[in-house]
Amino acid sequence: MLDANIKTQLKAYLEKLQRPIEVVASLDGSAKAQELRGLLVDIAELSDKVTLRDDGTHALRPSFGVAVPGEVPRIHFAGIPMGHEFTSLILALLQTGGHPPKVEPAVIEQIKALPGRFEFETFISLSCHNCPDVVQALNLMAVLNPGVTSTMIDGALFQDLVNERRIMAVPTVFLNGQEFGQGRMTIEEIVAKLDTGAAARAAEEIAAKDAFDVLVIGGGPAGAAAAIYAARKGIRTGVVAERFGGQVMDTLGIENFISVKETEGPKLAAALEQHVKQYEVDVMNLQRATKLIPGKVVEVQLENGASLKGKTVILSTGARWREMNVPGEKEYKAKGVCFCPHCDGPLFKGKRVAVIGGGNSGVEAAIDLAGIVSHVTLLEFADQLRADAVLQTKLNSLPNVTVITQAQTTEVTGDGQKVNGIRFKDHVSGEEKLVELEGIFVQIGLLPNTDWLKGTVELSDRGEIIVDAKGQTSVPGVFAAGDCTTVPYKQIVIAMGEGAKASLSAFDHLIRSSVA
Repeated sequence: MLDANIKTQLKAYLEKLQRPIEVVASLDGSAKAQELRGLLVDIAELSDKVTLRDDGTHALRPSFGVAVPGEVPRIHFAGIPMGHEFTSLILALLQTGGHPPKVEPAVIEQIKALPGRFEFETFISLSCHNCPDVVQALNLMAVLNPGVTSTMIDGALFQDLVNERRIMAVPTVFLNGQEFGQGRMTIEEIVAKLDTGAAARAAEEIAAKDAFDVLVIGGGPAGAAAAIYAARKGIRTGVVAERFGGQVMDTLGIENFISVKETEGPKLAAALEQHVKQYEVDVMNLQRATKLIPGKVVEVQLENGASLKGKTVILSTGARWREMNVPGEKEYKAKGVCFCPHCDGPLFKGKRVAVIGGGNSGVEAAIDLAGIVSHVTLLEFADQLRADAVLQTKLNSLPNVTVITQAQTTEVTGDGQKVNGIRFKDHVSGEEKLVELEGIFVQIGLLPNTDWLKGTVELSDRGEIIVDAKGQTSVPGVFAAGDCTTVPYKQIVIAMGEGAKASLSAFDHLIRSSVA
């Protein structure tokens, strides 16, 4: 099952096991079960601390559990965890075997203190780059708290269960049989949803903090660069982030970040966070800013009711996926309306889908989906596609793709439970048409996360923060950087540079203010 190179690497990992573990297989007579057994045999042969049993009783087959000998497994994998999920398997083995997790001690204690029974089921696709973070978080919680169980379910393998639960986007998490969440979630976010008193405790702690020299709002590439440059000046620096890493966390392949040949968004985001934490930066994650109050010392109010103050503030709130804003879109989000073809595409195998948007993202999505689904209809508002020529050539070579230009999407239709079509208006004829399908992938660009700044900081007609050459906004002492600003070309490398520039400008402002 595993090639020699992977076996060598896995053997080295398994040497870190501090105690014996059991792998308990629940198999049937299928070919997939035999393939899974082959994987488990390979793993057991690599370490004398790993024992394999074939007498599992899990209802989902083929599956297997990971446990300390003598205990009932609390971590289960229904399916074969290859692809992005192979890392989840390795971590489950190591952590069950006593290898310490890389999680803040406070979070570990918070997990251990959670009372009650929590049975989590996470539906994934093996091509989903967002899914492993969720699976790994829940698996770790199962290791730390005896009241938690975690089951990863490969949606492509257990299609009947996917249809029964009406799952059309991954990762989708169920807790005790009820839908708990959908999309990427960090372990901190999951624990915060379960620990009902966490928000109040965080608000009380934040409200007690003194004013920062530089307060950065946003934890993406621009915010991370701003925090690092400020901290290196030896001034008091804080970061408020709704989700550290920002939109980068949702980016699959990155191949144009200078000096790094290729990487993935979550890896880059983790590296950014590690770099920031090398300095004395107060990182306040999972916090949403709701209001900016200008003054000699700028105040930032948070959603949890607390307020922070900064002698200077750097706004780096990034952007989010632009939605179509048509009837039915919100109703059927994650029920056929999707934003990530890599993650959710496998759930639509053999079905008909549409891609909205003719730029690079839209055309790339259509090309990827064409290899999975039965047919792709690409709808573009303009009279021609905007994607690079090489992508258009590839798209036009695919027999199961239809491109419709001058098409204005007007409605997402459904049966009350899932999408069954999309309506659009033909700009040329004025005729409204309906395409029957099962999935819609929206790829029409980004919107800046600046709604909370309206009436305070000058914004462009597109909602972007207007900045000058130094990153200064219309409010003295408030700077901005990254995708939320008017700076052209929304790229990671540009956001980092703008974050550094805004931080240097904030430092210059502090020096001049202190002299005055």
